[in-house]
Amino acid sequence: MADPSEYRPKNIPELPGVYRFKTDDDKVIYVGKAKNLKNRLNSYFTDISNLHPRTAMMVKTATNVDWVTVHSEIEALQLEFTWIKTFNPRFNVRFRDDKTYPYLTLTLKDDFPKIAVTRGTKIKGNKYYGPFTHVWAIRQTMEQLIKVFPIRSCKDGVYRRHQLIGRPCLLGDIERCAAPCVGRVDKEEYKTIVSNVMSFLNGNSKSIIKNIENDMNKASENEEFEKAARLRDRLGALNKVVEINAIVFDDETDADLLALTADDLHLSTQIFHVRKGQIKGERSFVSDRIDVKSMPEHMQALLVQIYGDLMGESIPKEILINQDLAELDSVIQWVSNNAGKQIDIRKPQRGDKKKLMETCEKNSEQNLIGHKLKRSADLLTRTKALEELAKALELDQAPLRIECIDVSNISGTSRTASLVVFEDAIAQKKHYRTFNINSFEGQDDPRAIKEVVLRRYRYLVDGQDQDAASVQKRFTYRPSLVLVDGGQLQVNAAREGLDELGLSDIETVGIAKRLEELWKPGAKDPIILPRNSEALFLVQRIRDEAHRFAITKTRMKHAKSAFTSELDGIKGLGEKKIKLLLDQFGSLPQIREQSVENLMQIPGINEQLAIRILESIKNVPTKFDPLTGEILSN
Repeated sequence: MADPSEYRPKNIPELPGVYRFKTDDDKVIYVGKAKNLKNRLNSYFTDISNLHPRTAMMVKTATNVDWVTVHSEIEALQLEFTWIKTFNPRFNVRFRDDKTYPYLTLTLKDDFPKIAVTRGTKIKGNKYYGPFTHVWAIRQTMEQLIKVFPIRSCKDGVYRRHQLIGRPCLLGDIERCAAPCVGRVDKEEYKTIVSNVMSFLNGNSKSIIKNIENDMNKASENEEFEKAARLRDRLGALNKVVEINAIVFDDETDADLLALTADDLHLSTQIFHVRKGQIKGERSFVSDRIDVKSMPEHMQALLVQIYGDLMGESIPKEILINQDLAELDSVIQWVSNNAGKQIDIRKPQRGDKKKLMETCEKNSEQNLIGHKLKRSADLLTRTKALEELAKALELDQAPLRIECIDVSNISGTSRTASLVVFEDAIAQKKHYRTFNINSFEGQDDPRAIKEVVLRRYRYLVDGQDQDAASVQKRFTYRPSLVLVDGGQLQVNAAREGLDELGLSDIETVGIAKRLEELWKPGAKDPIILPRNSEALFLVQRIRDEAHRFAITKTRMKHAKSAFTSELDGIKGLGEKKIKLLLDQFGSLPQIREQSVENLMQIPGINEQLAIRILESIKNVPTKFDPLTGEILSN
């Protein structure tokens, strides 16, 4: 631990600005902002004993502090957001949800947009509705919508295939899709369908339902009973979708409601997304309360982190919160600049909005209680496991981040390696990685492990001389312990790789399968943990997770190679040209029937290559699945 008095800064300006605490290796561990930098920074060094324990730990962990002065609170908010996003400081509260919520997505960037359920990164140009808490709810909504609005829901590959064969899929046959793939509708007609879907999802359901009711009544009066029956079914489907979304406001309000509650160790966030008076989605998450701030400061940090990456229509006109903000005007101006419109941020005082905020706040409190009950059940066990492991391995402190490497192959082929990450004895699946081992032939686990170590941990070495924004952040977090699935040979290979990189301070240990013993590099005898040891259970769980992750990747790779097309082995024919051939002609049998001249129409294929293609595939028999009749050689 550093002595804060040794790096206490002097000549601090009495100006607004953003500051950051750093460690010896120039890693940023905390970012903050202040109206008066001198007053704020001096508060960290005046009397360490009076600081909150977590703040004192941060000050003692750091070895230096620097700052940047700004002209306004708006600039300070922007710079603070940018630094937190860039450096991901460990002592800042990270208001983020580990869950990946599903969204209902319209791919407006396509010529004929489709509707789909998506997760993960949002793509510019697409329209997203949600998030939804349960995937079954969003699939139910989509199923009802395509009954009314025949928008396509197929994957792009399926769409192109039916374009080539000139026949619609089953959904097209049963009128659940307008079948633009075969030209049943033109772009303008399809655009109307997409517009109706967007209008309905935006909350304009009343006018659409009324129009369908009028059309149904007219069809009935004209004795067009089949048409009236279809409209009746569409009306029923729409009503089911409307029932899924609760109507909470009569004035078609667009708002996000954010409720933040806390105890000494945690911050609980509940968000309701209200569009056109209906709750279109909700999400909740609990964050560790690392830095010591007041609730208004935490609420401001929450708003900055949530709306810092959003732009335009993604930000509603109203943001309702349950905490006061000390710098309300600055936050409103900053969020409004991102949205490109005036945003109202306030704490509701009366009426329906206050009642819904109370419900949102109660949900936040319940989420915090549930999180504490769940975590308290295993907190002592996890702490005990880490302490036992540190003692057995003679480590200075408990290994809070453990990374485990496992190598997998099938008869020496499809070689892959997995790297799984556990922090505080909890799996961090977002940090998992897999590695293809293609640098040598055959089966050599120690060599594969060394290769993985050199590839994975080179980021730690290379990142020391690079700007933090250009380095992959998840790979720059130094592990406390590297666990290897194997015995002495495997752990020695891992140690050799780390030493080559100059990372001798990272501890390494292997877990052998025979007696579940632990091997340290160069040790003559293994470490035998007691059968009932929590440390043993922990390393077994980590090793098993690494094995599961590795074998899953290996099987996927092996399955992919098993279904390699006959085109793949032809000299001069790469993936890009194969894709062009299949897009143009549809399948391998169709390519087999083409002339040399036809194949030469594909960019990059000359006469010599066209002849080679036809000679290579002309005698290859077509394979069929005997159960389904599906052509397998396509």
